[in-house]
Amino acid sequence: MRHLLTLVLGAAALAQTAPQTHPTHSNENLRGVSAVSRQIAWASGTHGTYLRTKDGGQSWIAAQVPGAEGLDFRGVVAFSAEEAFLMSAGAGEQSRIYHTSDGGQHWALQFTETNPKGFLDCMVFWDRSHGIVLGDPIADESGKLKFELLMTTDGESWSRLPAAELPPAVEGEGAFAASNSCVAILGGADLNLWFATGGRAARVFHSADRGRTWEVFETPLIHGAESEGIFSIAFRDALHGVIAGGDYKLPEQDGPNLAFSNDGGKTWKLSEIYPQSYYSAVAYDRRSSDGGGKGGEGQTRLFIAGPKFIYDFRPPQNPTRISPPKKSGVQFNAVSAYAGGGAIFAGPQGSIAVIP
Repeated sequence: MRHLLTLVLGAAALAQTAPQTHPTHSNENLRGVSAVSRQIAWASGTHGTYLRTKDGGQSWIAAQVPGAEGLDFRGVVAFSAEEAFLMSAGAGEQSRIYHTSDGGQHWALQFTETNPKGFLDCMVFWDRSHGIVLGDPIADESGKLKFELLMTTDGESWSRLPAAELPPAVEGEGAFAASNSCVAILGGADLNLWFATGGRAARVFHSADRGRTWEVFETPLIHGAESEGIFSIAFRDALHGVIAGGDYKLPEQDGPNLAFSNDGGKTWKLSEIYPQSYYSAVAYDRRSSDGGGKGGEGQTRLFIAGPKFIYDFRPPQNPTRISPPKKSGVQFNAVSAYAGGGAIFAGPQGSIAVIP
């Protein structure tokens, strides 16, 4: 049965319909979620699992990609009830990309990682034909560590972007395949592309021409240990962005885990929220990105997911913290914003929740 989420904290609590969790009849750890519309959404997770709803989450169909039962699908991007891409994360050939155009009746394996040190992390698409996938650094021909970037321009075949223009990675730097949100784009014809890192460094890489040229910027977020860094990045326009993360091994530890930029990612200002914790995913309400936030940050809505709570945040107000009942077992990894406002969240044990 459904469990109503409860508001447990937050100055300037926001008027809203009580969000609900939805039964999925799945016990998989979900780290990918993609909202096509209020009615249609997909999610993905462990053991080659994907889920799909066509009735606004009232019912979910869970299935496995044939032959992929040993894969962990950390990313899903859907375009309709019939078409979706799945990305698995893992060492070497455990990292793959699949596509369906018939609602999962058939899946085409489009890419398999051939480098045993490769590890795919996140996947985003501008449209059905144009997408990009980020992978952890691997050594180029000169021995320098460079992040792996795969691109498709036809929605079928994938090629590696030349690594020559990419700034080298720091030894011990990588990206997190925690919520399919370590890469950010604005969609449509916009050429901007950002990705965020963690481990030894917590940096933001930016390309203004879809990967042809790059620059990289330092951030003040926690880093150093392999479990620390930026886990998620989002931009609502070409200038205003957010990064979120922390230490996933110490999820309740306070720290510099949230920061904002108003210059396209060149500089970052730490959030004054206190206390902070580990955040796995962040997304702007798409109404903010479509013009609702142009009047200033005070009109911008932001969703932040931690393992045991969701922040519904409208800066400069303090966020409203939304938590499921303790006995429900509901937790959160990933978030996807609806086109008409609000968002859907996915997490362990088949957890799905919606905030209108």
